[in-house]
Amino acid sequence: MDKIEPDPAKLLSQWNEWERGETTPGRVLANLKTGGLPDLLATLAGAAADAS
Repeated sequence: MDKIEPDPAKLLSQWNEWERGETTPGRVLANLKTGGLPDLLATLAGAAADAS
């Protein structure tokens, strides 16, 4: 299975569903994980470390 590129807008939308009480925390975490949040955070952390 190929990894998909993280879509920040979609990840935010999934997060907002949880904040509005539309999705359970477990489902949100699963969606964020499969949506590429770990990869996005790793990329951002690497960029922040390079900028320091």
